[in-house]
Amino acid sequence: MAGVRIVTDSACDLTDDEATSLGIEVVPLSIRFGSDEFEDRSELSAEAFYEKMDQRSELPETAAPSPGKFEAAFRRQAEAGADAVVCINLSSDLSATMAAAENAARAIGDDLDVRVVDSKSITAGLGTQVLLAAQRAADGASADEVVALVEDLRARTHVIGCLDTLDNLKKGGRIGGAQAMLGSLLSIKPMIDISTGVVEEAGKHRTRKKSLEALREKVRSSGKVEHLAIMHGMAPDVDVMTKLLDEDGYDYRVGHIGAVIGSHGGPRVVGACWVDPA
Repeated sequence: MAGVRIVTDSACDLTDDEATSLGIEVVPLSIRFGSDEFEDRSELSAEAFYEKMDQRSELPETAAPSPGKFEAAFRRQAEAGADAVVCINLSSDLSATMAAAENAARAIGDDLDVRVVDSKSITAGLGTQVLLAAQRAADGASADEVVALVEDLRARTHVIGCLDTLDNLKKGGRIGGAQAMLGSLLSIKPMIDISTGVVEEAGKHRTRKKSLEALREKVRSSGKVEHLAIMHGMAPDVDVMTKLLDEDGYDYRVGHIGAVIGSHGGPRVVGACWVDPA
């Protein structure tokens, strides 16, 4: 257990198996439906979250973990023999999660070397950075080398999503540069780009199918891509997207967008995440 260990937050949308296999600790955010609050992952699975969002009238809200939750995670790594911890978090422009991790790092600073890194990303964009960092750490890389890897990946990571509704993004206050899409969007299917860590408009399409086809073109136009992932919020038509990518011969993984990002992306969101080659 000695060496560099990786901590992240539950916006990474890694599966439990992916995290466990590389010794990654995932600190959960909280999800609120009205007065009911749930700890992401342990108390609210992705499946249960989307069922609840379908059943409840109020839109869900998210809350960053407390600094204490991060500090406890860091101390567990120290007790397990870690020489250093690299904590990789979802974009600081979208959440106070990184600030909580930084506060925790300062609190434990005399006992353990903790580096907190902004992924400038979400869902599988964050998750891919975390996985690659954990693999590098497992190979014996130093904390400096792991941080340098993440900083390099950050500039090459893309996340683009097709939304079925803007309601969640608007209510959550994360709409950013996509503000212009508000207004007469009754039948428009918006596309957003979170590749720089903030929400930007990436297109507007009149049908869901055209939106997914446009997402395929975004992937195509990037040329050679690595670590391609298709993430979705229990979207019944995700197979439309995967069939398009199959036609182009892409290798990719498919995963679920969890409650943190799903709270803002809304139901039936489909996204593509990838890394440009170095």
